[in-house]
Parts: sequence; C-alpha cells; structure tokens
Amino acid sequence: MSENKLNVIVPKDYNGAPIEVVLREGEAPVALDPKEPERVVINGTIDAPIRWLEKRVELINQKATNIIVNRDKMRMALTIDETSYYQTEINGILQASKEMQEFGINVEKKWEPIKLSKFIKMHRAFFTDKSQNMMLVSTLKNFKAKVNQDIERSKEENGSKVDNYSQVVDSNLPKSFKLNIPLFKGFACEEIEVEIYADVDGRDVSLSLVSAGANEAIEEYKNKVIDEQLGAIRQIAPDIVIVEV
Repeated sequence: MSENKLNVIVPKDYNGAPIEVVLREGEAPVALDPKEPERVVINGTIDAPIRWLEKRVELINQKATNIIVNRDKMRMALTIDETSYYQTEINGILQASKEMQEFGINVEKKWEPIKLSKFIKMHRAFFTDKSQNMMLVSTLKNFKAKVNQDIERSKEENGSKVDNYSQVVDSNLPKSFKLNIPLFKGFACEEIEVEIYADVDGRDVSLSLVSAGANEAIEEYKNKVIDEQLGAIRQIAPDIVIVEV
C-alpha cells in the first residue's frame, strides 16, 4: 500500500475535532470557453415594446435607444444599444387576427360553396345570430346561381367596332351576414358585416368574403393604436428618439 504525504493547513481556532480530508485523483475538468453574448430579437404584438420598457427601462441608456414606426406595415421596432453588434430588438406588429385570416375576409382567398358551408358550420361561435349561421350553411350546400350575359358586337362600315360584354349573377345567397370576431391579434371581438361575392366561370363557382366595415375600422384603429403605444412610451421613456418612416 502506497503512502501519500499531504500538507494540511489547520484553522487557527481548531479545537481538536477530527477533520475529514478528501483526496481526488485524476485530471481536473477543462474549463469551458467563455461564450459571447447573444443578440436578442423578440417579435410580438403591437404592445411588445411598451411591455418590455415597463419592466426594464431603468436598465437601458435611453440616449442609445430608438423606435422606428412604420404605419403602412403596422409595426414598431424598439432597438436598445443601437450602435452595438449585440443590440436588442423588440418588434411590435399589429397583425390581422387568426379569425380574419381563416375566414379570408378582404383578401384574395376563394371558397368553393361546399367548403365554405363546412367552414361556417364549424365556426358558428363567431356568428351573432346562430339561426343565420344555420340558414347560410344550408344555402351554401344547395348553392344556385343564374347567370345573365349580354353580348353586343357590331362593325361599322368605317371600320369602327363595338364589343361589349356584361355578366350579372343572381344567386340564392343572402346579401350579407354578421360576425363577431377580433380584427387584430390580441384584441377584443368586433361585430362586422360581411358580404359574399360570387364569381361564376362556366360550371366553376368561387366565393369571396368582403367587409367594407372591417376595412374602415382597421384603418381607423391602425393609427389610433400606434398613437396610444407611442404616448405610453413617451411617458416612461421620454429620451428615446422616435422616428416615423
């Protein structure tokens, strides 16, 4: 049995009690290389910048911070430590709600009548009038349309030509229906009136959902919401520069 000699330093106030000495053998673990800080980018709803500032405004240098506002794209970008490679960026985006996107209101989304019927049936909760939902589901299942076409063609002796075409679609669909859905992600529900537009091409029928009221409300809310956010930011961080683009 081999013997190892150890030098043990005894505390000054040692009272004679036994002392346990632990001897570890082998190679010591290699220390990990230090890592560089990571750049932080957070994307959230339109109130993300103010929510971040409410908790951390005392930790930042406001003179090295900026906010870029783009009303057309409905977004705000808060940048902290603007000259640093490891700057922090908090993006607040005012985006259409999941419900508006799924219904395809005011976009180029096209519906087949039977598919729209199934979709509306499964989303009855968003209808202000449940009986209207049932009626619309039944009507879409049995969609009927009459197409009236007027074609006028003529050619004058002097070479002038007339070539006019018009098409009117008469269907059994209601003129409009009402939904109670949020216009923006993270916002409360709004009651909007939705119209159904039918496009008939031979035997192919496609439907689209249009709401002039929703479009008008979005334009009004867009500026109102952004102004409210900027006002709140100026209250708690008055030295942050705000730039509109």
